[in-house]
Amino acid sequence: MSLTLILIILTGITSYAAFRDPVMRYRSLFLPAQMYQQGEWYRLLTHGFVHRDWLHAGMNMLVLWMFGEVVETQFRLRFGAAGPLLFVALYIGGLVASSLPVYVKRRHDPGYAALGASGAVSAVVFSYIIFFPLQNICLYFILCLPSALMGVVYLIYSSYMDRRGGDNIAHDAHFYGAVFGLLFTVAVKPQLALYFVEQVAQAVGAR
Repeated sequence: MSLTLILIILTGITSYAAFRDPVMRYRSLFLPAQMYQQGEWYRLLTHGFVHRDWLHAGMNMLVLWMFGEVVETQFRLRFGAAGPLLFVALYIGGLVASSLPVYVKRRHDPGYAALGASGAVSAVVFSYIIFFPLQNICLYFILCLPSALMGVVYLIYSSYMDRRGGDNIAHDAHFYGAVFGLLFTVAVKPQLALYFVEQVAQAVGAR
């Protein structure tokens, strides 16, 4: 069984448990003010394994399944026995890295709460973009763009929506998770940065 599938199953189980148990859900939430005052740093991890509802969980886990299996395979092929550990580090690192800047910004806001695996999933998707910059990614199976271009659009959109606010979505966590996915993948395999640039340059030149 792949690590991607294990993460999906684990997240499904814990999300379902949180749906049925409001106390567990509260104890799992990302609450920056609570973390700042009480030192509850475990929330950096637990909030990524619970979701608002089945639609929220289903969308995140669908994207993780679509991209995670491919990225996990790439890590196994390129790093051998260390591949699975690096894949887990990508996912968990994305979860934490996407939350830390939000914590700094919101640590004095007792009304702020967040949950969901979006930051970690964004890290996986952007790792995929480094591996396959020209492979099409389709948004809602309608708008299809090369993954490198879709990544740029996603980052711009996330940054804009974070500044705009008002939709109760943690766009800043999406942005930072995506950036972590890029940096982590290049850090563990620097040659991929050159490969990415060469592929994009050739595609642009061909046009």
